[in-house]
Amino acid sequence: MKSILVLIPLVPLFGSLVSGLFGSKLSERFVHSLTIFCVFVSACLSAYVFYDVMQSNSYEFSLYTWANLGELKFEVGFLVDSLTASMMLVVNFVSLMVHIYTIGYMHGDPGYKRFFSFISLFTFAMLMLVMSNNFLQLFFGWEAVGLVSYLLIGFWFKKETAIYANLKAFLVNRVGDLGFLLGIGLLVSFTGSLNYLEIFASISKITGQEYILFDWWSVSLLTLTSICLFIGAMGKSAQILLHTWLPDAMEGPTPVSALIHAATMVTAGVFLVVRCSPIYEYSPLILNLITIVGMTTAFFAATVALVQTDIKKIIAYSTCSQLGYMFFAAGVGAYNVAMFHLFTHAFFKALLFLGSGSVIHAFKDEQNINNMGGVWKKLPYTYALMIIGTLALTGFPFLSGFYSKDAIIEFAYLKGNTTGYYAAGIGIFTAFLTSIYSWRLIFKTFHGKYNNKDIDIKETHDSPLVMLLPLVILAIGAIFAGYLFKDLFVGHGGDNYFWANSIKFLVPLSSEHPPMWFLLLTPCLVLLSIPIAYYLFVKNKELPNQIANINKPLYNFLINKWYFDELYEVIFIRPSKKIGLFLWKFCDVKLIDGFGPDGISLFIKKCSIKASKFQSGFIYQYAFIMLLGFSALLTFLIIR
Repeated sequence: MKSILVLIPLVPLFGSLVSGLFGSKLSERFVHSLTIFCVFVSACLSAYVFYDVMQSNSYEFSLYTWANLGELKFEVGFLVDSLTASMMLVVNFVSLMVHIYTIGYMHGDPGYKRFFSFISLFTFAMLMLVMSNNFLQLFFGWEAVGLVSYLLIGFWFKKETAIYANLKAFLVNRVGDLGFLLGIGLLVSFTGSLNYLEIFASISKITGQEYILFDWWSVSLLTLTSICLFIGAMGKSAQILLHTWLPDAMEGPTPVSALIHAATMVTAGVFLVVRCSPIYEYSPLILNLITIVGMTTAFFAATVALVQTDIKKIIAYSTCSQLGYMFFAAGVGAYNVAMFHLFTHAFFKALLFLGSGSVIHAFKDEQNINNMGGVWKKLPYTYALMIIGTLALTGFPFLSGFYSKDAIIEFAYLKGNTTGYYAAGIGIFTAFLTSIYSWRLIFKTFHGKYNNKDIDIKETHDSPLVMLLPLVILAIGAIFAGYLFKDLFVGHGGDNYFWANSIKFLVPLSSEHPPMWFLLLTPCLVLLSIPIAYYLFVKNKELPNQIANINKPLYNFLINKWYFDELYEVIFIRPSKKIGLFLWKFCDVKLIDGFGPDGISLFIKKCSIKASKFQSGFIYQYAFIMLLGFSALLTFLIIR
């Protein structure tokens, strides 16, 4: 088993290195065949490991120690339990679908081989992140994922918007990573270890210890550590305040959007919180904070998605919203339910992103849904598959999203405190908004009048089989994954053997059931939203514009994404630019360069110019200077 576990991340790395280093000498067919085969092997091995872990097995081992600092060991090792196995399966499966889809989508792109190398390298980095057995290796994987995502988002580097987007993603994530690094530092300083199991075993011993920040202010060590780790999770999973990078990241190719923003990189924050459940269980204050942040993010993203017109950005905000659901599930202590939603979300969100790619492909890179419409007969397969993804996303009864999303809302209600009731109420309303904007995307994209003036409707066509096949497989998961895995992931009241070795519950989840009216509320709203959306965006398309004109301030508030970008521009960007200009023009140019190399060179130049004037060519002048020099030397010798 040890050899199998080592092979899982190394096989995609091999494919990436071969295609990246020798791609210029290899054919496109060989490159995509090699990388797909490598990811396929990794996915099969992950499925085998997942099955093995289902039998209550887990593995923890160190490959080698690369440094020692006193008793502190820096190791490369793996921890594979139910949590890790679930993430491995999701990462490899989605990556495999994206690899296959890329054959058709990126065909003819000059960076075709480079793209396959990048996405395989991303798969390796993500696997190293989830399989690590210590926080330092986790951090390395965390940063590697961020670095490769930078390359993927800015893949079309000649587009200024793509360069801006990948730089924005990189910088915003560094803010979260600083908090994450501080959290790791605190854990090491008080536990003396980087290993998960050793740290988690000692957490209960340091409960109640205070960390003195100032003479007049002390804070619980666990609280401080928990919030630092959560800041890291917020950055990676695009939670409110650190969310601004996610929609702009849609500048990358659509397969990147599916790979990064559906099931892998953005879910790393959720994985971190669930992995650190032995820490968070002892910090109820931070759990409440996670709940509030998660649910606020879900609501915020849903409101913004209502007015967006870019097909990929609508789905991106949907991702942001669903990540909010996962976080508030973890916040109410339902870590297993958070992982269940992460698992089901991977299928239908990857399906929607890849489906949107097929639409964009059909419209020759057009992404504005206002310039589409009336093509459901021209793109029947894409249309049907995106309908399935939409039904699953909205929580339509008996599809994947129904089981996981409803479970989140139910456990929030059963929490029985103010935070739980808040989360449940907002969760229900957000589910209704999710259904509205999701069907808005479908109706404006496929129904109504054809609105594109640049492309004749006869030119639109469905995607080739190589692009449709991954969508079909993902659609099967979007339909059945929730039903098939609900007992394994959720069980009954949290009493679940599957998570026994990976998630800590100080208080078992409630085994009660909410009242029937509560259970029926969300499905009824989801069903009601379909005719409402059809009326608004097909039958009476002018009504949304009229509502927007009547509520212009609210519309502007939503279309400008709650003015977060503008606020950050005023608070952070402009002052940073002014400070940077001051440091450059005054400190660097005038002080350092002025008194340093530039000043010295200018002084020498002036002295040289003055000295050159003595080179007149008249012998009597040279003789006079020699006389003065001799007199000065003689005077010096006499005085001494």
